[in-house]
Amino acid sequence: MGQPATLAARIREIDPSLSWRAARERIAAGGVAVDGRIERDPAARPPAASRVEIAQVASARRAGSGRPDVRIIYSDADVAVVSKPAGILTVPFEADDRDTLLALARVALRRREAARGRPGPPTLRAVQRLDKETSGLVVFARSVASQRRLQEQFASHEALRRYLAIAQGRVAPAIFDSDFLNDRGDGLRGSFRPASRASEPPPGAKRAITRVEPLEFLPGATFVACVLETGRTHQIRIHLAEAGHPLLGEKVYVRDFRGPRIEAERPMLHAAELGFEHPRTGEPVRFEEEPPQDFRELLHRLRGSR
Repeated sequence: MGQPATLAARIREIDPSLSWRAARERIAAGGVAVDGRIERDPAARPPAASRVEIAQVASARRAGSGRPDVRIIYSDADVAVVSKPAGILTVPFEADDRDTLLALARVALRRREAARGRPGPPTLRAVQRLDKETSGLVVFARSVASQRRLQEQFASHEALRRYLAIAQGRVAPAIFDSDFLNDRGDGLRGSFRPASRASEPPPGAKRAITRVEPLEFLPGATFVACVLETGRTHQIRIHLAEAGHPLLGEKVYVRDFRGPRIEAERPMLHAAELGFEHPRTGEPVRFEEEPPQDFRELLHRLRGSR
């Protein structure tokens, strides 16, 4: 007898209108139950006799609003630290981009301050950005002066940015230090690879430094912490992928990886710690946020497969 069908295949038998992508997304969102329990792994192979049902989809969106649930971790007259869910832009890139973290944080902050007797539209100014599918901590400034002081800290690499990630394979401790190009030669961002030791990076290359520490070795993967000394676009994703360890769920930076892959619905990357000097008082402040449910569940599943 062959192996039981994957869960994605099982629910496509129940609802043939679902594409493979839609089936996987439905499962990852908590919309499928096996014998009465939510199962989020599309590649799971429940026994043929198990009961598979399309359940109520659980999501990070508020009931009735259709908007992601954005939480204000901290706010004062100068800064607001916000927890970003995966799947939304930090700031708009196009004129018609809606439900960005910036817009939703303004709504959440207005409600928070109205409840404290301080009504009125809050001002928020972008300081940093996270990739759309990355979750975690983001700081916004609430004045031009605060924005300038915070941006100076990020530009001079004084701010603490510590991420948690799950990467393919066995990741060793490392400091990645390279020069990033917008096009490494294959249409994607990547590190400059000199033809000889005397080769200099081309104009426009930007230095990128990432410190990587393995926290836990898992079957086929490693739970790692990554500290940014610079803040280039997709920096952690690129450095780990170029070392042969793309993130679980990585869809873009997989060009050099040929090994068996553990699937995930998004790149498993979470901004877990954020620290900086308060732009007005100069006092050091630090915030921590645990990974969201999808990250924790995948980590739990990998630990259970030992």
